[in-house]
Amino acid sequence: MLIRERRGWELREGEATPETVFRDRRRILQSMGFGALIATAGLPGELALAAAPAADPSAGLYPAKRNDRYALDRPITPENLATTYNNFYEFGSQKTISDEAQALPIRPWTVTIDGMVEKPFQIAIDDLLKRVTLEERLYRHRCVEAWSMAVPWTGFPMKALVDMAKPLSSATYVRMETFLDPKVAPGEKQFWYPWPYLEGVTMAEATNELAFLVTGMYGKPVPRQDGAPLRLALPWKYGFKSIKSLVKFTFTDKRPVGFWQKLQGNEYGFWANVNPAVPHPRWSQATERVLGSDERRPTLIYNGYGEYVASIYKDLQNEPLFM
Repeated sequence: MLIRERRGWELREGEATPETVFRDRRRILQSMGFGALIATAGLPGELALAAAPAADPSAGLYPAKRNDRYALDRPITPENLATTYNNFYEFGSQKTISDEAQALPIRPWTVTIDGMVEKPFQIAIDDLLKRVTLEERLYRHRCVEAWSMAVPWTGFPMKALVDMAKPLSSATYVRMETFLDPKVAPGEKQFWYPWPYLEGVTMAEATNELAFLVTGMYGKPVPRQDGAPLRLALPWKYGFKSIKSLVKFTFTDKRPVGFWQKLQGNEYGFWANVNPAVPHPRWSQATERVLGSDERRPTLIYNGYGEYVASIYKDLQNEPLFM
C-alpha cells in the first residue's frame, strides 16, 4: 500500500514560488529581521513560508559518517514510514501526528544539566552540537506495542554528555525530561497524564556505548515528530524509554519514575529491556510486526544487543528487568 506523506506546508503545484526566488527572498527577509512581516505580505509564497516550520540551522551537519560497528539484520525502514508512524503523546494518542508535531518550535532550544554535578549549566542545542562529534548508527527500534523498525540515527554517544556534565561519584541515575508547553502541544493539556514526560536510566546504562543521543535521522536533522531537536535511542529497551525532545538531564541518587511507570506501573517498569519470553500483561512479546509490512519476526532478547548490555544486569537478577 502506497503511503503518501502529507506535509503541512505543501502547496498545489501551480501556487509554488520558483525555488531560486523563494530562497533569495527568504534569505533577504531573514537577514533584515523581517521574518514576522512575512505572514502579512499577502503573497502565496510568503504565506506558505510563514506557515512552515523554520529551517533547522544544523542542517549543514548532515549526513554524518556512518559507524559500521552497528550493523542491521534487516533492511532500513523506508523514511516515509518511520517519520509518519509515531508515538508522541504530547501531540495526540494517534500514530499519525506528524503534521500536528510541526507546531513544536525547535529554536531557541536550551538543554539544562543539573543535580549531582560539579557545576549545573545550560547550553543551547547548537552550542552542544559544536562540542560533540556526530556519527550515523543503524539501530533496530522495538516498541512495547510489538512493532519494530530499523533506523539510521545520527547523533553522539550519551557518554559524551555525561562526561560534559561531570557528575559526582554519588550520582547513580540520570533523570531526563522533555519539553512542557501546552500552548503548542495539545496533549499536554490532558490533565490525567503526568506531564512533562520523564524517563531515567542508571549511570551504567547512560555510559554504555549503545546509549545514543539523536539529533538526526536519514541523513538530515531529526523531524519534530521523531523527537527534534534532541532525543534518546536505547536500542535494547522498549521504545518508551527513548524519550523525545529533551530539555533536561538531572543527575541523582534516586531512581526516577518514568511517565508510563507513573500511569501503569504494572505494565511499564523502570528497566523495560526487550525479552520475547516476558509478555506484556495484555499481549505477547514473542514476535514483532515489521513496520510497513505484514511480516512478523521473532523478538530477540535485548532486541539483539545482548553482547553489548547483558553484563550491566548480571547482578540485578531480582529486579523486573524485562517490563
